Amino acid sequence: MGDNWYSGNAAEDGKETRGWLLGHFRPEEDVRHSTDAEVKWGIHEPGEARTEWASDADRTTMLLLVQGRFRLDLAETSITLENQGDYAVWGPGHEHKWEALTDAVVITFRWPTS
Repeated sequence: MGDNWYSGNAAEDGKETRGWLLGHFRPEEDVRHSTDAEVKWGIHEPGEARTEWASDADRTTMLLLVQGRFRLDLAETSITLENQGDYAVWGPGHEHKWEALTDAVVITFRWPTS
């Protein structure tokens, strides 16, 4: 790691943090430390799911599909991301859950950080 730069592999670097690469949980001296945003690399097998409703009362989230098919359920609707680059954004207060419909890779952006 350089003084103010970092290069790595998302799958490897996220092993200890459930896929989270950038955020408040990194040491303050780490260039990946941020109190403004969080970034997660998610690799999911078919059928893997978050079955309980989760809520980000004070944060906005963006979910970006890299490959595969991935369903996002919000209390009001269900969205299937199926083409590379499909994404969904939801604001504070929306409960969500999800399921990987095929092998899927997604990137999650969340702001502000906790």
